[in-house]
Amino acid sequence: MTEVIIAGIGQTQVGEHWDIGLRDLAFAAIQDAIKDSGGLKPGALFVGNMLAPNLSNQAHLGALIADYAGLTGIEAVTVEAAGASGGAALRQGYLAVKSGMVDVALVVGVEKFTDKVGAGVEAALSNTADADFEAVQGMTPAAQAALLMKRYMHEYQVPADGFAGFAVTAHANAVANPNAMFRKAIKAETYAKAEMVSDPLNMFDMAPNADGAAALVLTRRELLPPNQPNPPVKIAGSAAASDTLALHDRKDMLFFDTAQLSAGKAMKQANVILDDIDLFEYYDVFSIYAALQLEAVGFAVKGKGWKLAAEGEIGLKGKIPCATMGGMKARGFAGGAAGVYQAVDAVTQLRGRAEANQIPNAKTALIQSLGGPASTAVCHVLQRAE
Repeated sequence: MTEVIIAGIGQTQVGEHWDIGLRDLAFAAIQDAIKDSGGLKPGALFVGNMLAPNLSNQAHLGALIADYAGLTGIEAVTVEAAGASGGAALRQGYLAVKSGMVDVALVVGVEKFTDKVGAGVEAALSNTADADFEAVQGMTPAAQAALLMKRYMHEYQVPADGFAGFAVTAHANAVANPNAMFRKAIKAETYAKAEMVSDPLNMFDMAPNADGAAALVLTRRELLPPNQPNPPVKIAGSAAASDTLALHDRKDMLFFDTAQLSAGKAMKQANVILDDIDLFEYYDVFSIYAALQLEAVGFAVKGKGWKLAAEGEIGLKGKIPCATMGGMKARGFAGGAAGVYQAVDAVTQLRGRAEANQIPNAKTALIQSLGGPASTAVCHVLQRAE
């Protein structure tokens, strides 16, 4: 079977890059990834982006970024799946290399939230929901997450500070990540005093929108350059699933079916079980999403995902380390780049180069991106290749 190797990784610091353009962010990450790969030349480019047509007035990013990176002539397309755009772009790159149709694929996720401010950003984010039945009513992603969280807390008798562990863990892990937006640990007391955004969702229950770009170079093992300095990391499993776009159309809105389906398929491909997973990079754009993912994937029974965070089981030394470099909550949510950042973090762990955040002897990582409230879920199993 063909092994798809992540040969190179690159990323920019996540933050408010007012003076850096969309193409410049992407190019910086691409340069680093190609250099890290040993100079492999991409034959195809897959760009994960969520909101550039709305926020940056720029569509057709495939051609734009290929041109700016000096890669004209190659296949270059944009992949959009809301918050799962980066994960979906990675899957397309994986499929291209796995099929043998492409020798070297470049995957880049990029987002520029600061090209607009205020209501324009919320309006753009609302476009990822059902326009006719959710967005038209003024439903924002934060409001939707708050409603889910309130229902979850009611159903499972979760205390007011029950979700604090997700933010505390993310911020603790971001301290040692030079590319994170917020590199300061917080205490549970800080969470309890935080300002409400949409009751019961407070400012520490949601990731900050930010600018950033991350890139990956994928190839087959036999095409790796000689004397490759990096320990090889392979994509052992890849899967995606979709559900109703509108949350109210589901039989059970408190269970993320797509998270279960995509994780199950990816782990089956990789021939691993939950006990084999050394770290899980979940989609913690909202605390409630992280809890529901832990349950859907199988790390917790229904209604108990929040307890893993409350009891410290998702920390670097916990039962299943999550958001090991700060996740989206502390690194910052870079939209269509988020899923690619997850892969960069996982590869860093599997290479043994996460320094203060290193999971000892990490061999297998699970990463999962969500589009909206799991209307789309894209999951990958990454493994240190022998």
